[in-house]
This record gives sequence, C-alpha cells and structure tokens, in this order.
Amino acid sequence: MTDKLSPERRSENMRRIQSKGMKPELAVRRLVHGLGYRFRLHRTDLPGKPDLVLPRHKKIVFVHGCFWHGHGDPACADGRRQPKSNLDYWLPKLARNKARDTAHIAALTALGWDIAIVWECETRRMDGLTGRLRAFLKAGDSFREAA
Repeated sequence: MTDKLSPERRSENMRRIQSKGMKPELAVRRLVHGLGYRFRLHRTDLPGKPDLVLPRHKKIVFVHGCFWHGHGDPACADGRRQPKSNLDYWLPKLARNKARDTAHIAALTALGWDIAIVWECETRRMDGLTGRLRAFLKAGDSFREAA
C-alpha cells in the first residue's frame, strides 16, 4: 500500500511534529519540579539529548511517545498501532528509533547515569507515575519499563 498523502502534504505533516515541549513532557516536568527537583532540559552534550537531566543526582528522564518509540505494553493502544500505508518507509524508521534509543541508553549508562523512561500513556495516570518517579529520584537504582 502506498502513502495516501502527496509527498508535499506528508512533508508538511512531518514538519509539524515537535520533539520538545509536548504535553507528556510538560506533565513530567511539572511533576518532577513539584517533587522539589531541579533539572536541565535537552542537554545536547549527552547522547540522545535527554528530556530531563538532573546532574546533581546523576539521573536522566526520557519521555517517550508510545508510537514513535515502540512501547511494547499490550495495554498501550498507541504502542500497538502500526502504520497503514507506506510500510516500506515506516517500519524501518520505527525500528531505527528503537535501536537508537537502546544505543543512547547504553551510552548514558556507561557514563554512569541512572535512566528512567516515562511512556506517554503513563502520563495519563499521574498518581502511579508520581510514586515511581519519586522512588527513582530518591534511589540509587535506575528503573526502566520494558519496551
């Protein structure tokens, strides 16, 4: 199946997709700030330009979109959703996103950072996320949810 949109329209759609300041990221930023932690945003000197960097605690929080980063939770509808057209482009692209995420996490771990991945769908249930992030930020261990 080919793409239903013209190349110009597809390009315009893709151009509008932002990588910073989206609702899930803003929700996590408000939550972490409300817990009393201060952080830096999108540090370009670190692999993957992490969304939140807490240098004092040597902690990093990534906020991943479920579709774009391939959330593997069966309960997550966005993570299970597959593109319907132009599969020759989209399937390899989404696989590259996951491989890039894995490489960035490995590089950051090797540099001594503890890493948390917050999935977009988790930001819809802030009560559970609050406890998990509080524990992550206080503890010396990292947590990651299986992708």
